[in-house]
Amino acid sequence: MKQWQDDKTWSDGLIPEIKGILGLYLIGEANQDEDQERNTDLIVLRMEAVRIACRIRRNQYFQNKEYRCQFTIRSKRPSGQLTELAKILSGWGHYLFYGFADESAGVLAAYTLLDLNPFRLWFHTKTVQNAGRCPGIEKSNEDKSSLFRVFTWSEIPQTAIVAQKGI
Repeated sequence: MKQWQDDKTWSDGLIPEIKGILGLYLIGEANQDEDQERNTDLIVLRMEAVRIACRIRRNQYFQNKEYRCQFTIRSKRPSGQLTELAKILSGWGHYLFYGFADESAGVLAAYTLLDLNPFRLWFHTKTVQNAGRCPGIEKSNEDKSSLFRVFTWSEIPQTAIVAQKGI
């Protein structure tokens, strides 16, 4: 559990930058009527809770051009505990923010904001088309603590990609 806590502390250091980026895509400018009649300059595009999963990978993965074009989602744990993929496929989460840290690890080198609704639809459709085989490639973590699915950004429908920088 210590490694998870260390990784969480490290990635949480990038939360202020992630919040700034998300604001670019999830907060809109009010139109003239809203401004003049309702004292509104900015509008949050959704008023209910918007759930955003954040995954930040270290810069060594960004430096590898193959990994730069991929994203991974944990798909199985030996303990049977629910994974990120299971939670996504069961309807949890609106967006996935997937980024790579810069060499200094204090800022982001690249990121993608993924809309999970089109991703879910694509995943389920591909699974049916492939006679029950899930899309992506399943791999094991080096430490054998879990399995994850590898997807490439080019295979994901463009409607699912809200924003992408540096990929």
